[in-house]
Parts: sequence; structure tokens; C-alpha cells
Amino acid sequence: MSKRCHRSPWAGLIAGSVCLAASWLQPAAGQESAIAAHKPAGAAAKQSPYSPASLPQRAKGYYELAQGIDHLSVRRTASGNLIRFSYRVTDPAAARPLGEKTATALMFGRTSHALLEIPVMDKVGALRQSGPLETGQEYWMVFSNKGGAIKAGERVDVFVGSFHVDGLIVQ
Repeated sequence: MSKRCHRSPWAGLIAGSVCLAASWLQPAAGQESAIAAHKPAGAAAKQSPYSPASLPQRAKGYYELAQGIDHLSVRRTASGNLIRFSYRVTDPAAARPLGEKTATALMFGRTSHALLEIPVMDKVGALRQSGPLETGQEYWMVFSNKGGAIKAGERVDVFVGSFHVDGLIVQ
């Protein structure tokens, strides 16, 4: 036995009315530019309240107490070909993994899924500060971003040996 599927004439009417209502709700292309022309000249675009511009205070407190660092920042340098991760040491014992020469340092871009490494120069060595850490000193490491895989505003994670920092925003 075969079952037949009967379509109601109402199904076509409902589908047509949904399409018509959707077209009424969307402004025409000319109307969008007319609306934009009436905005005041001094009005700036608002930043979304759902994407924080920096680390939350709880995360900053955690990194200071548990990892021994504060003043975390990630900035693009050299026209975006390098990304500099800098931090200040508050507890050298807790931040020791950051100063180890043998620890591999990686940066992971959450949006681009790019994995960056620290470049190693023949005569200079790795572009990072290593050695014994001192309280109150600011340290840095530079990651190669050749091709601009990681853009400004993207969230990144930094891994240095057993050390891990989440959700830093590239400036």
C-alpha cells in the first residue's frame, strides 16, 4: 500500500504570505542610504556590549595570583608581520615557565585558527626574553605573523611550556 501525501491549499497561501511579509520588513536599498544620510555627523558607531575590550577583572586577578604576572598585552608590530606579547612579573616563582629557554612558545588565533611561533634568528636567537625573572620587570616575546593571519581585534591564546593564557585581544 502506498500512502499519498495530500497538500492543503492553505500551505501555499501561508508560504506566500511569509515571503511577502519578509519583503515588507526589509528596507529597499535606496532607503538604507537615505536613513544613513540623516544620522548626525558626530555620531560614532557603538561598540557591542557583548564583546569585552579587555580581560575581565577576575581573569586579571587570576593571572596575577596563580601565574605571577599582570599587565598582559598583545600588540601588532612591524606592519602586522610580528605580534608582541608582553607582561610584567609579580611573582618570579609562579612565572618561571615564561623564562625557560627550552620552553616552546606558541600563539593560537581563535578566529583564524593560526598557530604562530617565535622566530629564531641565526646570530640573535629566539626573539624573546628568557632567563631568571625579576619582580616588577616587564618582559616580552615576539611571534611571527607573516601574511597577517591574525588581525587586530582577534582573541588569542598564548602557550609557553606548561604556562597558558586565554582570551587576550590583539590591539
